[in-house]
Amino acid sequence: MAYLIIAAVCFFSSVVGAICGIGGGVIIKPVLDATGVMAVTTVSFLSGCTVLSMSVVSLYKSLRAKRDFVFDKVFATVLALGGVVGGLTGKELYQGILSRLSDTSRVGAIQAAVLMLVTLGTLLYTVFKAKIRTRHLESRAVIFLIGIVLGIMSSFLGIGGGPINLVVLFFFFSMATKQAAMYSIYVIMFSQISSLASTLIGKNVPPFELPVLLLMIACGVLGGLVGSRINRRIDNRTVDRLFMGLMAVIICINIYNIFRYM
Repeated sequence: MAYLIIAAVCFFSSVVGAICGIGGGVIIKPVLDATGVMAVTTVSFLSGCTVLSMSVVSLYKSLRAKRDFVFDKVFATVLALGGVVGGLTGKELYQGILSRLSDTSRVGAIQAAVLMLVTLGTLLYTVFKAKIRTRHLESRAVIFLIGIVLGIMSSFLGIGGGPINLVVLFFFFSMATKQAAMYSIYVIMFSQISSLASTLIGKNVPPFELPVLLLMIACGVLGGLVGSRINRRIDNRTVDRLFMGLMAVIICINIYNIFRYM
């Protein structure tokens, strides 16, 4: 039964994550925390691995598909390099907090609280974004710093990148939803690679079952393929509606997790 729950959560999360550009981990992490099928530290690690696999497949499919905007490789790479630095920093922050807590499940409450606030802010921005004047920054130094912030949030929360990526890309670079989704997946991929490398090098890998990891990765890849195909067939307004509905659900799940781990 536990394997069925894990498979369903990872597949559907990756489908939605690929459609909206939020990586899937923003759903996988709180939902699996809420079910209690694994320890918090194990969920964070396996969620990151799943998101990485999904992002690689989703990005590959998106780059090969026809699109109505130009993919700026220089901009994407500068942002992603910032994501790498942020990913390493976020992982160190996570390990630092974990080492100071006698009850490691408490880190789940911290992650849930931060994720709830981020998701709430994202939902409010998305609802009112038509009334918000956006920017169009071009400084590579600023782009790099923004990438660092996104990488920190991605790695610390174990969610890949989640909704905060889209809001930042909307506001600072005036991107449309589907364009922001593609760049978001790009940053997610690099930040998760750096986060995973840091975990392996630091020998901080939590205990887990190999079949569970393989199952989650397989579902992440399959979900990424399905989500990428759906993304090409729907418009920005539909993506926005799906995104807002998803944010509302995630907020509720994180409120439950805060009380569960306190």
